[in-house]
Amino acid sequence: MIHAVFLIPLLPLVGFAVLAAFGRKLGNPLAGWIATGAVAASFIVTAIVFAGLFQLAPGHRSFTQTWWNWFSVDRLHVTAGALVDPLSMTMAAFVTGVSTLIHLYSIGYMEHDPQFPKFFVYLNLFVASMLLLVLGSNLVMTFLGWEGVGVCSYFLIAFWFDRPSAASAGKKAMIFNRIGDAGFLLAMFLTFERTGSLQYVTVFHRLGHVGVPSLTAIALLLFLGAAGKSAQLPLYPWLADAMEGPTPVSALIHAATMVTAGVYLMTRINPILHRAPDAAHVVAIIGVLTAFLGATIACAQTDIKKILAYSTISQLGYMFLAVGVGAYVAAIFLMLTHAFYKALLFLGAGSVIHAMNDEQNTKTMGGLRKLMPITAVTFLIAWFSIGGVPPFSGFWSKGEVLLNAYGYSTWLYALGALTALLTAYYLGRCYLLTFSGQARWVEARPAGDGHGVVGSAPPVESDTSNPNTPTERVVAHHGGAGGQEPLHPHDPSWVMSLPLVVLAVASVFGGLIDLPFHPNFVFLERWLSPVVGASLFNGHFSVATEWTFALVDAAIALIGVGLAFALWRGAVDRPAVEPTFLQRAWYIDWGYDRLLARTSTLFAGFLATVVESKVIDGAVNGVGTLFRSGGGVLRRVQTGYVRNYALGVMAGLVVLLAYLVSRAFT
Repeated sequence: MIHAVFLIPLLPLVGFAVLAAFGRKLGNPLAGWIATGAVAASFIVTAIVFAGLFQLAPGHRSFTQTWWNWFSVDRLHVTAGALVDPLSMTMAAFVTGVSTLIHLYSIGYMEHDPQFPKFFVYLNLFVASMLLLVLGSNLVMTFLGWEGVGVCSYFLIAFWFDRPSAASAGKKAMIFNRIGDAGFLLAMFLTFERTGSLQYVTVFHRLGHVGVPSLTAIALLLFLGAAGKSAQLPLYPWLADAMEGPTPVSALIHAATMVTAGVYLMTRINPILHRAPDAAHVVAIIGVLTAFLGATIACAQTDIKKILAYSTISQLGYMFLAVGVGAYVAAIFLMLTHAFYKALLFLGAGSVIHAMNDEQNTKTMGGLRKLMPITAVTFLIAWFSIGGVPPFSGFWSKGEVLLNAYGYSTWLYALGALTALLTAYYLGRCYLLTFSGQARWVEARPAGDGHGVVGSAPPVESDTSNPNTPTERVVAHHGGAGGQEPLHPHDPSWVMSLPLVVLAVASVFGGLIDLPFHPNFVFLERWLSPVVGASLFNGHFSVATEWTFALVDAAIALIGVGLAFALWRGAVDRPAVEPTFLQRAWYIDWGYDRLLARTSTLFAGFLATVVESKVIDGAVNGVGTLFRSGGGVLRRVQTGYVRNYALGVMAGLVVLLAYLVSRAFT
């Protein structure tokens, strides 16, 4: 069954084809169950192939399965196929596993959406594209999946395209990713020019014949692509706006598919980064700066999904930090655990938004812990995990990143540790504003109690100039007739609750796959060793050093949690720790808009009104005018009278004879 790997991307593709053809007839919820079944079947096949690969000796856990010859142009021969090794199968396992849970959750979350079948069409194609990306045996196959997830992200982010903000967010994601994709394409061109191949195995085999400057250029160009896809400086702003899509889309993009593609790509090319240390250093610096930037911005956001979006940007920065310092196992370890708790956070946020009639402002929530116990407990587990509280999975994975960062550079470790403290703090702020304290919304009394709607909290005047001012939710939604609709928050149905519980369990115990304190417990490191072992950074840390850093990591996490409780338990506004520049994301996106977007618009207007109309059109129209005027003059010669033509002929003869006579006497 190890050679059944072709079924892994094929099954979601079949689900996509079936739903594209018959989705409207199948309707709700059957279309959702078919889509979920297709991805679940892919997960089962992945588990079987994974088990078969695990049974092989470590030195034989890699083979290329060729499906067909794709195209040939001169020396360029590209095949469609899969590179099956521990890295690709690890990626396929968590992509299909987490995606199955998100698909299941979506059946409940999207049940009232009129475009229910179309949503699952896009979702299946998204997963199939991601699987092609991680399984591709060459850069072209990877790029095919790379573009596939890009297109699907556009479809899903702009799914509610009747909202201008959603349509704009979809276009923004597309534009930012196209910038990165230009780097990917240039890297492929340079790779083929230097190695004569785009097959991963062949390229890595021929690296000894490629100079360090070329390898550095290839690595940096690929990192440009990764920075676009995985939202790193300076190409990160699209990911925050991607929250305009349905919440399950946010979970899928942030946890299991698209944004992890960049980290996977940089881990896949670890032999190139190993031979290009300057490029690896750039990756580490950009990663830690992005991690810190994302964490600071998340500290002042009020939209629950945007808090999690900037959290993803920050956590991806940690992964690139690990890649840059050569800790590839730590990067994949963090990617796996992040998939669990970030999917849990987004799905938990989706449950809250679902219960609050699409409200996303945490300042208008509060008091949901008793009304939504399953969501509250699982969200709490996700907070402790991403915050690095022991013994949750994030403690182990983030600790590995920080330990290796310390072995590489003290200042990288210091900035990473500060970011870890901020992470525990801002997720605590999010949890406490959402689930603890008094309710800042209006609750419905049971029918027939004679009181109708009763306020759970004193009315609060809306102040749109201050984004931190809590406001009561006013909606005309879910069948409401307009005005202020009362709420009755509660945990969702089992279809949405089951994925929360499964992901919570994974968030607690996921760290067991790579415990650092004994050689028998580092399963992930031994598993990935055939792929990254030769390039792996080894700081030669003693057990005592590892325990010391583990205690420091735990202290950092607990300080962050304590700060959150000290500042936000029972509080709603803390202007001192929510400065405007953080609410506005350091004005970076604003700067892009003013310096690039609007300047480009003005320049395009100048080209259209001046260069196009006066220079280009003027030149073309001028040539036409010249010939028209010349034709008008010449037209006068054509009188139609024979005598005039005879006179012209005679005049020509006289001129010709005069010329000949003049030549005879010279």
